[in-house]
Amino acid sequence: MYINKINLQNFRNYKNEVIELDKNLNIFYGNNAQGKTNILEAIFLCAFGKSFRTNKEKELIYLGENALNTEISYKKSDRDGKIKIIVSNKKNIEVNGVKIKKLSELLGNINIVIFTPDDIQILKNGPSERRRFLDMMIGQLRPNYVYNLNNYLKTLEQRNNYLRQIKEESKPEEMLEIWDEKLAEYGESICKYRIEFMEKIKNKIQTIHSKITKEEIDIQYITECENKENYLALLKQRRKLDIIKGFTTKGIHRDDFKVYINKKEIGIYGSQGQHRTAVLSLKLAELYVIYDEIGEYPILLLDDFMSELDESRRKSLIQNIKDTQVIITCTDKMNLTDGKLFYVENGQVKNK
Repeated sequence: MYINKINLQNFRNYKNEVIELDKNLNIFYGNNAQGKTNILEAIFLCAFGKSFRTNKEKELIYLGENALNTEISYKKSDRDGKIKIIVSNKKNIEVNGVKIKKLSELLGNINIVIFTPDDIQILKNGPSERRRFLDMMIGQLRPNYVYNLNNYLKTLEQRNNYLRQIKEESKPEEMLEIWDEKLAEYGESICKYRIEFMEKIKNKIQTIHSKITKEEIDIQYITECENKENYLALLKQRRKLDIIKGFTTKGIHRDDFKVYINKKEIGIYGSQGQHRTAVLSLKLAELYVIYDEIGEYPILLLDDFMSELDESRRKSLIQNIKDTQVIITCTDKMNLTDGKLFYVENGQVKNK
C-alpha cells in the first residue's frame, strides 16, 4: 500500500500544491513553520476524516478562503483508490468518486501509523492518550468498533445528563436502567475488541523491544468491564456516587493499559530513554499488527520524530520498516540513496 499523489487546495498554508510521492521513502525537510507537518495532517485527514492537531476544522482552511479541498490517490495490492475531502461550512468525503454517509466507510481505505513528538507522552500522560492510541488502531481495522464506540459515547452523554437531572430535578433513579443496559451492551463489545488487539500488540512488542534493548517489556490492559454482567453490577454499585458527582465514574471510557519495563511500571519508574524505546516498540507493534490483519504494510508517517531518537533507536526503526512507504518530516537535509527528497518553504514543495 502506498500513496502516489497528494493534491492540496487551500489546505493550511498550501494554496495549490500537487505532490507525487515515491512508493518507499519520502523526506520533507525545511525550517520550522513552513508546512511540513501540514502534509502529514492532510494524509491523516484522508485516512481518519479528522485532524490529529485540531478539532476545529475551519483552522485547516487557508486564511481568507472559505473552503479546502484535499485529495490523495493510492495503490493497494488489489486496487487503486482516491479519497477526496472538502471542508467548508460542512465536510464532504468521497471515496472513489462516491460520497460517503458514515465515517466507517472511510476508515481502512488507507492504513497509517503515525509518529509525532507528542507520542513520547503516550505513556506519561493520562489514560485518554492510551485509549486514543487503541481506538485509532482498532478503528482502521474493525469498522464495527467505531460504530459501537460512537454509540457508547452518545449513551454515556445521555446517562450523564440524566444523572444531573436526578440530582437537580429529583427525576426517578429507576430510569437509569435504560441507559445502563445500553452502556453495558456497547461497553462489552468495545472491551472485547480492545483486549483482542492488546493481546496482538503484546505478542509483537516483546520481540520488537528485544531487538532495541535487552530490557524486558510487558503490557497489560486494565478494565473492570470485560463483560456485560460485571459492568451492570458496577454501574448499580456506583449509582449513588454517580448521582452525587453528576457523571458516570466507571466504564470503558476510564479503561487504561500499562507498560512495564523489567516488571516496573514505566509511567512511574521509567527514564526518558525507556519511554522513547517503549513508544517506538509500541508503534512498530501497531505496524505489524495491521500487516497481519490486512496483508499489507500501512503507510508510516514520521513527524519530526527522528530528532527524538538517538542513533541506535533510529537504526532500529529503519531496520523494522522495510517494504513500507515512509513519509518523514525533518529540519535537516538527509542524504538518500533512493526515494525522494522534498524541500518545503512557505507552503511550497520543491523536489531536490
